[in-house]
This record gives sequence, C-alpha cells and structure tokens, in this order.
Amino acid sequence: MTERTPSAPDLSPKDPNWWRQAVIYQIYPRSFADADGDGLGDIRGITQHLTHLSTLGVDALWLSPFYPSELADGGYDVADHRDVDPRLGTLDDFDAMVAEAHRLGLKVLVDIVPNHTSDQHVWFQEALRSGPGSAARDRYVFRDGRGAHGELPPSDWQSVFGGSAWRRVPDGQWYLHLFAPEQPDLDWDNEEVRADFRTTLRFWSDRGVDGFRIDVAHGLAKDLTEPLRDLGEHLQGEDALVTMADGTHPFYDRDEVHEIYRDWRKVLDAYTPPRMAVAEAWVPHHRRVLYARPDELGQAFNFEYLKTGWSARDLREVITVSLDTARATGASATWVLSNHDVVRHASRLMLPEGTDPDAWLLSGGRAPAVDEARGLRRARAATLLMLALPGSSYVYQGEELGLPEVADLPDEVLQDPIWEQTGHVRKGRDGCRVPLPWTRTGPSYGFGPGPAWLPQPENFSAHSVEAQDEAAGSTLEFYRAALRLRRKLLVLGEESLTWAESAPGVLHFVRPGGWSCVTNLSAEPVPLPPGELLLTSTPLENGHLGPDTTAWLGTTSQRPGT
Repeated sequence: MTERTPSAPDLSPKDPNWWRQAVIYQIYPRSFADADGDGLGDIRGITQHLTHLSTLGVDALWLSPFYPSELADGGYDVADHRDVDPRLGTLDDFDAMVAEAHRLGLKVLVDIVPNHTSDQHVWFQEALRSGPGSAARDRYVFRDGRGAHGELPPSDWQSVFGGSAWRRVPDGQWYLHLFAPEQPDLDWDNEEVRADFRTTLRFWSDRGVDGFRIDVAHGLAKDLTEPLRDLGEHLQGEDALVTMADGTHPFYDRDEVHEIYRDWRKVLDAYTPPRMAVAEAWVPHHRRVLYARPDELGQAFNFEYLKTGWSARDLREVITVSLDTARATGASATWVLSNHDVVRHASRLMLPEGTDPDAWLLSGGRAPAVDEARGLRRARAATLLMLALPGSSYVYQGEELGLPEVADLPDEVLQDPIWEQTGHVRKGRDGCRVPLPWTRTGPSYGFGPGPAWLPQPENFSAHSVEAQDEAAGSTLEFYRAALRLRRKLLVLGEESLTWAESAPGVLHFVRPGGWSCVTNLSAEPVPLPPGELLLTSTPLENGHLGPDTTAWLGTTSQRPGT
C-alpha cells in the first residue's frame, strides 16, 4: 500500500471532546464538486467549496470513501486504504484540503472500510494467484463448497445487496462477500489484517485527520467454525438482528468485535488530541451503544431515530431510549436524518406509514406521489428538532438545500450494484447521490464544467446554492440561522433534556441554559408555550405553531443578534 511522510498541521483544540455535541457534514466526494471536469466530484472540488461549510456553521466534515476503487459499490470497494483515487486527486490534494479545513476551523473525518476490500486490492489478487491453503487466502474468508464436487456455496448466507454471499473462483473454492462480489470480506482473526488497519488509522491520523467513520462496524468478527452455520430464510438480512440481538449471529454484531475496537482506541488515544470515531452499526439500541463506549469508538450512528416515522409518540420514545442508553455507557448520542444509503428525508418523511421505500423508488416516485412542498416543510421541522437534541448531529450534503430524492432516474443511468444484484427488483441508492447544484444554470448546475456522472433534474436550479444564498426564507439561510443559534445556546458538557407538558401530537423539551424546542406533528395549529421566540422552521400561523413546524424558545438575551 502507498506510504508517504505527511506534514500534518498542529491540532491542539481547547476541548478534546468537541465531537460530543458537534454538527458534522457528510460529503459524498463523487457528488460534491467536480474541479477537473471529468464528471466526478474530486478533492480539489471539496477544497474550493469549504467556505460553504464554514459559513453554513458546521463543526466538521466527513468524507465518504475517496480511495482507489473500481466503483463497484460507490467507492466502498477499496483497492488501497492509504491513497487517493487518481480520478479524485492526489495525497497532496488531500493534505491541502485538510490544511484549508483546519484554517477555517473545520475538523476532518474520513471513512474507514474494514470489513472488506476491493477484488482489485493487491491482497486479493495475490490470494487468487496463491491458491487454497495459502497465507494470502488466510487474509480473506475462503472455503470449500458443499455438495459432491464442492459445487454448492459453503453456507446459505445472503448478500446485503441480494443473492448468495459466496462466489466461486476458478480453482473451486468460494469466498465470502457480504456486499457486492467485488467486495471480498476480510478475516479479522488474521493478525496481519489487524496490524494493517492499525497502520491505516495512524497513516490518516498523521496526516491531520481528526476522526473516523467506521463502515459496517458490526460486521468484522465472524464465527467461521466448521461447518458454517446456516441461517435459514427467516434470519437473512440485517433486520434479522432484531431477533438475534445477543451477540451470537454468525457474522453480525458478535461480541468478539469489541476486542478490535478496544485495540483501535489505544491507537486513537496515542494522539493529542485523541482521534474520535463513530460506528456504522445497524443493530438495536442496547447493542449499538456497546460500540460507543469510551474505551471503544465513542459514538455510533442512531439508525432507530432515522427510521422513526413522523409521530410525536414514536419520536419521544426513541429519543428517550437513545439518551438513556448513551448515558449508561458514557457515550455521546448521535442523530441523523439522511445519508448516502437512504431516501432523503425531504421525501421519506412524506411517504405514508407502511410504504416500502424500495417499491416507491421502483415506481419512479409516482406511487404514492409525494407533496414536495409539504415534504420540505416537514424536513425543516425535523432538522430543527434534531439540532436541538443533546449530542452530535450528522447532516448529509444537500439537505441544507432542501434537496428531495431523485426517484425517477432512468434505469440506464443507475450505478448502484443493488439494481443488478436484485434482478432489478430494488432500484438502489443513486437517487440520494445525485451531484449537488451550486448555480442556477450550467451543464451540471455548477457541480462542474461539464455533465455530472448522474443526471440532475431541472428543479435543482431552484434548489441551488446560488438561488438560495441570502434569499429570505430559503432552506439554506434557515440552516445557517439554526446552526449559528445552536452554537450560542449550547451549554458545553451538558447533554440532557427535560420533557415538558405538551398537547397530543406535540413534542416539547427544555435544554440546559433555559431554552426549549417544541415541534407540532399534529394536523392543526397549536399555541406556543411561554418564552421568547428564537427561530421557527416555517413562519407562525396567526401566532400559533402550524402543523409540521418546530420552534426554539428562550429568553431575550438568547435572541439571535443579542
């Protein structure tokens, strides 16, 4: 793997726990900004737009994979964990981006993809050449097949993207790929694998990276005892973890995975300040917080919150449980509404209860049709609620522009492997990855000098940064106002809330410092509780809080500009 001596900037923040109540902006590099005109977003494009993030008011940016990749899975098929994809730039470009981010007061997080590599990785290519029983194959999960001639997969395990999780190679053995066939799973019982990722953590930390997002954090440890255990049809997929939430699943959320992260924490704590980390772990609350313990990663994404519908009762329950479980382990709570793997919340929150997002995408967003204006209203209310909660908020690129899901992408432009692996039953995640619009006009609305790698709809012109900048009432200016005010209102070290009395369909809680958040999820306007009005997601209706609206209340001294 590529090695270079970095010249990292000096990072000595006053608060090493900055991340506990931070707002972190997720960048999907290939869709953020294209500086060289090849249709793909790149590192220099990110650097050119960092002032957008600093004026937005976020505390940090997180980059989804930018490593060398064949793009079999949007960059998560990594061919070299310690380099930059040449189409996206160089390590010098990366260093310049980190330096500029730090100059602007922004921290930088990068994705670490430890469950698998690309099938083009030098290790996997060596494994294919070396044959069964070799040390090279021991880095991955290779097994003989079942059946009289080894013609059947070693187990019934299924890929997240559809179909068997096993692929046969010419010499007859099979290798495990929990995702695309181009993403062979590593064997984390192998000490060489563990040592290599310790080197990777140090490599990026030495370059000035402030933290890491850990992809598929719950998938590393696997029970590979022979014979491999079949799961049966009813226990396939990540949703089955709800019924196997005791650490005994053969390849997800096993208890042994925490040994890996305790080892990583020693590496991360060797830096001043310690590097932070957040786990992508699609597991229930009581299991997820284990990854976020102080001697492990410190944070884990709260996907229960993301999946909760627009219901005051359900949201209050998930918020309460999330805060209680985080507090019990000393973790910092996290909140997220959109990311590169799910339907954007400006569209998702408008889908009727029980709607299958995959079926909705397959219909091109027509069944059921989504009221985009009301969807944006609800999305803004959800955002202001999220930003008031104790802990860290993760914002996905473009949500500050109110971007909806692009559900009607033509079949011929789809690039997510889910589309092909499911036999065109699931459309995949391309609709939330459409490149950002920066200007009202141009071949890609300012994303780059030419067309973008995915087509953008015409309504992206009105959603663009140029169209919304300094425009009264725009979603961009709303985000800027909310983030500025949030910084002013937060009391450092206080990660609690107190629920207040509220009408049915209304959420109301008070934060340390005396400010409060009230969200009306009902169908009728409701009176505002006592307090000075600080900010609303949409204007009041005759002095009342309208449906799908959030308000922050405080004192005169807390008003913006005072």
